[in-house]
Formats: sequence, structure tokens, C-alpha cells
Amino acid sequence: MNHADRILPGATLAMLGGGQLGRMFTIAARTTGYRVMVLDPDPDSPAGRIADVHLRAGYTDPQALDELAKHCAAVTTEFENIPGPALEYLAAYMPVRPGATALSTTQDRILEKAFIRQAGLMTAPYYVIRSASDLDAAWHAVGAASILKRAAMGYDGKGQARVDSIEALRAAFADLGEVPCVLEQKLALEREISVVLARNHLGESRCHPVSENVHRSGILHSSIVPARIDDALAQQAQAQSRRLADALDYCGVLAVEFFVVEGQLVVNEIAPRPHNSGHYSLDACVTSQFEQQLRMVCGLPFGDTRLLTPVVMMNLLGDLWGSAQPRWSALLNEPAAKLHLYGKREARPGRKMGHFCVLATDVDDALARAETVYQQLQA
Repeated sequence: MNHADRILPGATLAMLGGGQLGRMFTIAARTTGYRVMVLDPDPDSPAGRIADVHLRAGYTDPQALDELAKHCAAVTTEFENIPGPALEYLAAYMPVRPGATALSTTQDRILEKAFIRQAGLMTAPYYVIRSASDLDAAWHAVGAASILKRAAMGYDGKGQARVDSIEALRAAFADLGEVPCVLEQKLALEREISVVLARNHLGESRCHPVSENVHRSGILHSSIVPARIDDALAQQAQAQSRRLADALDYCGVLAVEFFVVEGQLVVNEIAPRPHNSGHYSLDACVTSQFEQQLRMVCGLPFGDTRLLTPVVMMNLLGDLWGSAQPRWSALLNEPAAKLHLYGKREARPGRKMGHFCVLATDVDDALARAETVYQQLQA
């Protein structure tokens, strides 16, 4: 890598998106000596509150984009639904990592699933539904127990519904607003795993250790690292993730979620950003996914992704708050636990308010301690 291409500490970086992922990137960047300008319309965004500059405007606001173009050396994104025109405009002034093409491919489940199959990898059987006239054919093709998912703007279990009959499918499609969807066959899962991968502008890549994930109501509940799978399957998951990143000509950090079905890997989704299942890396790896994102954005060498200790990460949703704060003493009394709160003022059911990690000498011990802490938080 040409050292002249590197963006060094002291430079200002642009972050499009002001949620918790943007916040953790901002912490990594500022710790390393960079300035950060966050563009997010929310006046109280978690990242905006700790950035050097918070531009409170929409992602396509011309004046805000001109400010970024004037002051920033590179731009990155927090989530996949950043409008493509904003990225294309900024690309005339600075490196945009990841670029608009990668985000547009992963913004839409229809495009994403076609892309995954074109790369030669497996997805669950699915059928594209663009209007009510497609419902009968979709049910005939996929049938039985299925999941209807909006093609766009769905995350954390939102924008989807389980269906077990053609009548239920019709009702669910109406409930989702009759927008383009995919009907996806519900598989008998052995496990869910994910890979967080970094790829630089030269096409080189590095993976963090594979995470084993547990979901509740469509939202990630916990991640167990190392995943309880054999080494061959873990290496296969990492190889498939690299294949997808190469096909996207990706630059930055992305995550690939997999289902394990009868010992085989089925790609579920691609997230063109750091991922909830990679939060364990903040405490348990030499280099976190957010520092790695910073390195990719700035053209720096890869950080070491070694796992220093087994770890279990658990999400803290707004449900835990109820009418009062969770019992933090239960967590703080556990010496192996590390608490991360995102600075969100309002706790709502299903809203990610923070997470904690428990580090231990083996996965079983970490999991037992994490479960104990989690139960005590609710007591």
C-alpha cells in the first residue's frame, strides 16, 4: 500500500448516520486522533452527541453535503439505507467506503438474494412478490411455513411476518402495505452464525472470528464467540464472506449472516457495515470491528483480529428498563462483564439501548455468567 494514500490522524472523517454504530466508530476515530463530522437529522443522535461536528440535516441536504465535501478526507456509513445520490456526490471529492453500488445491492432483499445466488452461494428458497397477483404463485412455489419480508427498509424483525397459509400470506402482504416483498421458506436451523470481514481498497481482506448468534423475536439477543462449530465450517463461512465482498468490490467492514442447515451454509443477509454480532470485538479482540472500519476508510494496514479470550455478548433492549433503570449492580458486580450503553435517552421495547460482554476462559463459563447477569438485570 502506498503510504501517500493513507489518511492519518488529525484528518476529519465523515460519518453518515448517527446511531450506535456511528457512535462506536466515532469513539474509535477520536481515540485514534481523528476528527469526525456526523450527518444525521436527529438532533439527539448518539453519534452526533459525541462527534466534533453534528450536521443536523437530511442525507441529501445540499448544504450539509457541501460542508462534508469541504472539510472531510473520507466518508463512511452507519447503515445501508443511505441514499445513493448522497454517496455519489461525495465520491467526487473524497473516498467513499463503502460505495454507492455496494449499498444499493444490499438495500433491497430482491437484489441482494439475486446477487448472492449469482456469486454461486446458497440462499433459502424464495419467491419475489411485487403485487397481489404474485401471491398464489409464490405460495405454490414456497408454501408451507414461510416468512414474508419487505424487500426494503426491514431490520431487527421489522417488516416481516410468518405465514402458514395462503390466507395468512394475503393478510400479511396487505399489512406490509403491498410493497415489493420476498416470500422465503422457513428452514430447520441448526445454528445461526455470522462473519465480520474487512476489505481494503486493494482487494485484500481479513475476518474476525465467527460468531454464533441467538435471536429472539427477530432481534439479536446474544453472540457466542468462538462459535460452537467445527473449524472447517468456520473457514468455509469466512471464505464465502470473502467471495461476496470481492464480488461487491467492497471497501470497509461488512457482515454476512448465515444459517446452518444440515451442516451446510445458507446465506441469510449481507450488512454493509459493522454488525451487532461483532460488538464482542470491542472487548475480546486485539482490534475491534470499529477500529478496523476506521483503518479501511483511511487506507491503513489491517489490525490484528485475534480473539484474546472466549466471550459472550448480550443485547440490552428497552424492554429491560420498564418504569425504572435495570439493576446495574448485578452487572457491575460481575468482574468479567463489560457494559456499553449507547446514550439513547428514550427506552422503548425492542430498541437497542446497549450491550454487555462477559469474558471467560471458555465459552460455557462465559455463557453461564452472561445468562446469570441478564436474569439478575430483570429481577
